[in-house]
Amino acid sequence: MILRRRGAADPPAPPPPAEHRGLLLHPATPGSGVDPGAGDGAPPRFTDGPADVLLRRLELTVRRRLDGLLQGDHLGLVPGSGSEAGDSRTYHPGDDVRRMDWPVTARTQVPHVRETIADRELETWAVVDLSASLDFGTANCQKRDLAIAGLAAVGHLTVHGGNRLGAVVTTGEQVTRHPAMPGRLAAERLLRSVVATPRAAGGRRGDLAAALESLRRPPRRRGLVVVISDFLGDLDWERPLRGLSTRHELLAIEVVDPRELELPDVGLLTVVDPESGQTLEVPTGNPEFRERFAAGAAAQRREIAAALRRAGAGHLQLRTDRDWLMDVVRFVADRRRAGSGGASR
Repeated sequence: MILRRRGAADPPAPPPPAEHRGLLLHPATPGSGVDPGAGDGAPPRFTDGPADVLLRRLELTVRRRLDGLLQGDHLGLVPGSGSEAGDSRTYHPGDDVRRMDWPVTARTQVPHVRETIADRELETWAVVDLSASLDFGTANCQKRDLAIAGLAAVGHLTVHGGNRLGAVVTTGEQVTRHPAMPGRLAAERLLRSVVATPRAAGGRRGDLAAALESLRRPPRRRGLVVVISDFLGDLDWERPLRGLSTRHELLAIEVVDPRELELPDVGLLTVVDPESGQTLEVPTGNPEFRERFAAGAAAQRREIAAALRRAGAGHLQLRTDRDWLMDVVRFVADRRRAGSGGASR
């Protein structure tokens, strides 16, 4: 919706409004609670300058904060033994005697065999939702900028050792496929293409389910699928996401703005849904109304989290009012400690 206090004069030459599926807040609205400052830990705003310069700044930030976070490659996703030595374990009847770990066996007086790690190339596909609801932000950046930053972090964490990265980008008007290619240069070209994706026109709903379905059929080789979206609207994306989980490991990056969780007290506002064109006036000065809005928003987020769990996806939430890279670092560290895969593989 477009949020605007009734009777407030528009500032001269305002920036383009930021949209939200069901909530769009003009960043220059007096009393809206919007802090347009860059803030610490914010990704670059891709409307502020040349894309190449801003992407280079983003790349340097990601490298500085994430280098050294992952040591070693992912485990192989294809059955079969590898060539890299792993941990030892107790011998079981039927194990290949050629893999006996004689030093450990002699030291413990118990037969042990040496495991091997299958070090194979990983193919990562990112499904990036750039529908009209992502052109919204009331804190340090727009959700669209944060989605692109999340894609940059995924590329940095996965593109190495011959691993490939591809993307399916949806705006609601079109679905664009970028083939999976190896190398950092290919990942940089992919990021530039995503940044250059035209913004969705107003009155057009996003279609995350169609983008997921296009990745599901025809089947891809086993790998990692990262879905970057705000996941607002209908939960029609849950079924194709479940279908992807039967073959791939899933990571869902949920992009959130604080105004999607609670409203400020700015009086009577006119709100417009950018993906349907519906207009509504809401009394934000009413404490009961604000409480109902916050309760409904919290219930919606719980429903999204539950749907992601049912689909078997890891869940990383990035917010426009927080240090997004610190959230990525914590998520990867937690996944590694838990012995799980996702972005840390």
